[in-house]
Amino acid sequence: MGCSCTSAAEKEPGGAERREKQFRAHRGFGDRRDGVISARTYFYADEAKCDQHMETFLHCIDASRSVCGALEGSLGALSPDSSPQALSPQLQFSEVLVKWRRFFHQMAAEQGQGGRAALEMRLEVEKLQEALAKLGIATKAESQHWFTGENVGESGTVDLLDWNSLIDSRTKLSKLLLIPNIKTRQLEPLLSHFTEEEELQMKRMLQRMDVLAKRATETGVRLMVDAEQSYFQPAISRLTLEMQRRFNRERAVIFNTHQCYLKEAYDNVSVDVELSRREGWHFGTKLVRGAYMDQERERAAKIGYEDPINPTYEKTNEMYHRCLDYVLEEIKHSRKANVMVATHNEDTVKFTLRRMMELGIHPSEKKVCFGQLLGMCDQITFPLGQAGFPVYKYVPYGPVDEVLPYLSRRAQENRGFMQRANKERDLLWREFKRRLFAGTIFSTNP
Repeated sequence: MGCSCTSAAEKEPGGAERREKQFRAHRGFGDRRDGVISARTYFYADEAKCDQHMETFLHCIDASRSVCGALEGSLGALSPDSSPQALSPQLQFSEVLVKWRRFFHQMAAEQGQGGRAALEMRLEVEKLQEALAKLGIATKAESQHWFTGENVGESGTVDLLDWNSLIDSRTKLSKLLLIPNIKTRQLEPLLSHFTEEEELQMKRMLQRMDVLAKRATETGVRLMVDAEQSYFQPAISRLTLEMQRRFNRERAVIFNTHQCYLKEAYDNVSVDVELSRREGWHFGTKLVRGAYMDQERERAAKIGYEDPINPTYEKTNEMYHRCLDYVLEEIKHSRKANVMVATHNEDTVKFTLRRMMELGIHPSEKKVCFGQLLGMCDQITFPLGQAGFPVYKYVPYGPVDEVLPYLSRRAQENRGFMQRANKERDLLWREFKRRLFAGTIFSTNP
């Protein structure tokens, strides 16, 4: 399976060595199911099979609308084409985005801004143009038009969002397919051109996502794009971001997923929120802690790149609350942000409720919703629903032998699961005894 992940760039002499370690295909991790207990992983067969999966998603969107009727706020979850062969272009695209962003941070460090939060870094245009000329990317005259008009602030500086806009397909930046290595002062290939097959796979994936987003918009169903491993996620997030820019003009139809066990989670959330603020569309995210911790750490150690995961569970909790608080502040500021708090953690739910009260965010606004798995943490779900908060139960369905492993993984992710299970058992036993002694054990009204 790992061979099918090999890109055209890696087939060239020395191609693999030029790739960032994190984004190289690795035979030992070619089967992404290894070490990940999930309900189902689809492997690429052909475009016709992917189109069949798209039809299944379309039926799910229609069913969601049909079941909910006129009720506002039905939700569907979407996973991008998740197959080793189809993900080859995503690996390359992810590498492009990460290198492009890393170069910005390197330039910021040279201008004495190292260690700042992503949105606090602002490069002086004059110095940036000098550096680009010195590195052989473009002369000052050639780069002049890159930093004019809407791409530059009044102070003559460029921030990360301005920098990201330069890689937009509407801008001709063929020279920037070469990226400078700050240490060697040499230009290195950013990526080789996709093969015709890879280009077709990427285009067809975009077309399928477009069809699904349009159907969701027409039916009033919100579509959540699930997150994958960190070495695919930059491409997935960027594609989701493009859908948000198109479809989230009037309301939040498309939701991204941000994984808070990643060290860069806060930067990812804050940069996306700021972009939505500048361009005037509705931001939407599902905040999760993360699903691939063990696999991510094993891969980083084996291939030899920095572990992208926060070092402790406590640090992940801190990151989750920091990201959540940032979005809640944005809701207070603009009322154009939306968040699903996808968690079984009672402390996180209490934190959310307290901050909503402090910020004056009312449940009826439906800017904040909660999500838990069906059958887990009902003592959290039901009181939230009874109090008027939008709350969803995530329902995995299918053959038992496929669904149970998925639930098992969720139990592994939630380290306090057994303690909470014991708590739920105690609550149920207490309610049973209360009804028994009150003579209402068979009553439907407690």
